[in-house]
Amino acid sequence: MAALPATGTSSPPLLPASHQPSSELENHGFFAEEQDRSLSLIEKGEVEVKRSYVRNRQAVLSGAAYCLCSCSMVLLNKLVLSGFNLDAGISFMFYQNLVSVAIIYTLKACGHITTEPLTWKLVSIWFPVNLIFVGMLLSSIMSLKYMNIGMLTIMKNLANLITAVGDMYLFRKQHNLQVWISLLLMIVSAICGGLTDLAFSGIGYAWQITNCLLTAGYTLTLRKTMDVARKATQSGNLSEYSMVLLNNSLSLPLGLGLAFLFNEVDYLLSSSVVRSSMFWFVSTLTGFVGLAISFTSMWFLKETGPTTYR
Repeated sequence: MAALPATGTSSPPLLPASHQPSSELENHGFFAEEQDRSLSLIEKGEVEVKRSYVRNRQAVLSGAAYCLCSCSMVLLNKLVLSGFNLDAGISFMFYQNLVSVAIIYTLKACGHITTEPLTWKLVSIWFPVNLIFVGMLLSSIMSLKYMNIGMLTIMKNLANLITAVGDMYLFRKQHNLQVWISLLLMIVSAICGGLTDLAFSGIGYAWQITNCLLTAGYTLTLRKTMDVARKATQSGNLSEYSMVLLNNSLSLPLGLGLAFLFNEVDYLLSSSVVRSSMFWFVSTLTGFVGLAISFTSMWFLKETGPTTYR
């Protein structure tokens, strides 16, 4: 009897990939591409999160360092001007910047830091902002001579409002409601503090208002000058050390000229305060803190913006 043909329902053998229908290969390739794209987006998201974390951490660290140096500088300046009855604010500023420049060149000579060469092109770009820098330091020192620290701190809040408004018009920065509420509270505190200030000094307030205007101008122009100055360097970069060296070096001839103009040199030669070793110790310490505040202020401004910096 002849055998019957097989009638089983087993599936046909799988074909190799090269013999599979083109539609199946296209679907497989499509899903693979989608999977790769999804993984790529996830990796990019993780990278952005890490970058955002680093930026926020740098902003917090630079802000905390700047606040610490700023508070220390105010207290030390007040100690020198009031504690030693120093009547030579310009010479005091000159000595602070001289100490800062000496420290930078010492660190550079030891190979710990590198700075950009001070070319005429770089100096010409930086000089206008340096004029504001010198005016800001002098007005701050002079206002400290006539005002107490608490009132001076409150009055500094006026510079915050000027900076925020300038940030809007110059850099098109939009501030949210929380920023304006904070600024409003600062202004109210300045007004209330002024009304209760028993040791009112018209000269002190005039110097402090001048300082607020110069501080806001310095903050707003510094960020733009930093970007322009980078393009004028040989390396295409401008470190905080180079910027601090620029600021303090250019301020030395200005400070020295003003000291002679206002007869402070004659005053110092006849004053007994310059024979005090403690005076020189504290004054030199302010030079170290002045270097730190210059470095941290530029670091903080680079990590944030003019309004946040103020």
